Amino acid sequence: MSVRQAATVIAAALVMAAPGVAAAVLPAASTAPRTTATAAATAAIASTVPAAPAVGAARSRVVVRYVRDGWPNPLPAYGPDLVAHDPSMVQGADSRWYVFSTHDGVQVRVSGDRQHWTRLGAAFPHGVALAKQYNGNPMEIWAPDVSRHHGTYFMYYAVSSFGSNNSAIGLATSATAAPGSWTDQGLVFATKTGDTINAIDPNLAVDSAGRWWLTFGSFWSGIAQVRLDPATGHRLAGDTAAPKLLASRPDLPSHAVEAPFLVQQGRWYYLFMSFDLCCQGEASSYREMVGRSLSPRGPFYDATGRALLDGGGTQIVGTHDTYIGTGGGSVVRDRHGYELVYHYYDGLAAGLPHLALNRLEFDNDGWPHLS
Repeated sequence: MSVRQAATVIAAALVMAAPGVAAAVLPAASTAPRTTATAAATAAIASTVPAAPAVGAARSRVVVRYVRDGWPNPLPAYGPDLVAHDPSMVQGADSRWYVFSTHDGVQVRVSGDRQHWTRLGAAFPHGVALAKQYNGNPMEIWAPDVSRHHGTYFMYYAVSSFGSNNSAIGLATSATAAPGSWTDQGLVFATKTGDTINAIDPNLAVDSAGRWWLTFGSFWSGIAQVRLDPATGHRLAGDTAAPKLLASRPDLPSHAVEAPFLVQQGRWYYLFMSFDLCCQGEASSYREMVGRSLSPRGPFYDATGRALLDGGGTQIVGTHDTYIGTGGGSVVRDRHGYELVYHYYDGLAAGLPHLALNRLEFDNDGWPHLS
């Protein structure tokens, strides 16, 4: 989700439960997370958030310290600009690692060791047409999801108008992943005002049978999924069925769940997602959650057996120390295993979003945890 969209999307989601309430429209803001959620939505969500681990001594950006609930601090990261929201990471053909993040034409950063990062610039120096169509600014592109298939990089991205689910997911491709190398392939899926889902926060997953799935969603009714054609990256021809709902939070009027990421490990498919509020700086309550299923289509359950469609989710990481509102995660696999790439709001930097990485391990019961 855009750091500029949080308050208005909550208000719009509440309209679904109370049609007589009008959603506020916020003015354009800078890339810093300055929006404030409605008091009602914030209070409703806050009542479901577990108490944060106790704040420890002043943190070190080099030494990983473990805190209550077993949440480690992010691994060391260095660079002049690590303000990255909704990060997606992929390894390039040159063996370097590229991170893509929300806003400003999708910012691209590169690292040879996943610790020292250099910002390269915008993936789309002139923006994309869909963004101009949906929000008037061709550079305002959200939640990129980047992966490499058969030598080509695929980027699914989101655009939206504020305070509505008049939203769209687009696709771009590149041979190198470098800024300026991306070719926009246009619209993949869209929702409109009055729909029960929201077409942002896309994620491409390829299952063990080679089928492509686009999982997406933010607030409204929750996380949904459609099938794609591997030959085009667009929706599979003939698949006109309504998107399948995978996760929801029916206990909350806002259905505060978003940023899905689907990944297979062994026989299980794990659906990562974020609960509660991003984009509130130091007041953010984002937390990374997960459930699993034997099928990429669900049904998904958490570690207690609660269905994700019934509000279930096992927490992977939440606010601790001065790492606030941890979420917006994606998962990368390398020769050593898995890594969670996400953002937090920095309590030492006025709540600015910050790139974060942690190793992801699986316990004897097959449930992931950070290390």
